[in-house]
Amino acid sequence: MSSDASARSRLRLYLDLIRWNRPAGSYLLLWPTLSALWIAAGGFPGWHLLLVFVLGTFLMRSAGCTVNDVADREFDRHVKRTAQRPVTSGAVSVPAALTLGAVLALLAFALVLTTNLAAVAWSFVALAVSIVYPYTKRFLSMPQAVLGVAFSFGIPMAFAAVQGRVPALAWALLLGNLFWVLAYDTEYAMVDRDDDLKIGIRTSAITLGRLDVAAVMLFYAAYLAIWAGLGASLALPWPYDAGLAVAAAIAAWHYTLIRTRTREGCFRAFRLNHWLGFAVFAGTVAGHALR
Repeated sequence: MSSDASARSRLRLYLDLIRWNRPAGSYLLLWPTLSALWIAAGGFPGWHLLLVFVLGTFLMRSAGCTVNDVADREFDRHVKRTAQRPVTSGAVSVPAALTLGAVLALLAFALVLTTNLAAVAWSFVALAVSIVYPYTKRFLSMPQAVLGVAFSFGIPMAFAAVQGRVPALAWALLLGNLFWVLAYDTEYAMVDRDDDLKIGIRTSAITLGRLDVAAVMLFYAAYLAIWAGLGASLALPWPYDAGLAVAAAIAAWHYTLIRTRTREGCFRAFRLNHWLGFAVFAGTVAGHALR
């Protein structure tokens, strides 16, 4: 193999490692972060902060994928869906994966440095939660709750960058968003439940058992109810509620996908969840535009 072909092959491996061709996970991080950014700013936050949070979200999600794959490499060998991941298969070494993750995290941190001291301080907490999450599957019965904090931490970061502080509103939005993460990551865990039972990983799908579908729908309801209540407290006009209504309709559709617990249906529901988050974001933007 020529040096050029070898370089292209390595590049493809690294792009696969950071899920470059599967951006849905980044969108799950992006939409609540941008919604919080609009709420914190009372409207359009400016191009600088918008660029910082869009790029930072994609960089940190990519860095998180490298850490997750390193932490789970021994488990992933026993799961058909993940057995061929670059680190798991040995195509990318652990040091190389961690180096890539560190570089991506440092690039994201460089973006945060262009904001303010409060955002910089909270970024260390966000990084710590992201690193800890993959290891919680070994001892927590609901590790998705830790993922919920990690995938919601863009919310307090957005408030810190805009206002220089993290008010109670930001934590309430984070709590609501945590329920959304519990919903979609339980759907994701339902895909691998049989494999996870064999290898001893703990997940919400295993913990909830036959209550999994009902719990997912309750998680969706809690998320939408909390964000609806907060929107009402902010007196956001009707487009915000319309966005939540569309999100509720999407959640109801997801019930039809997961109620029989097929791998295909559960994975499809998880993979398309970003549209639910986008509906809420679109309603947030439109609501602030009418204020």
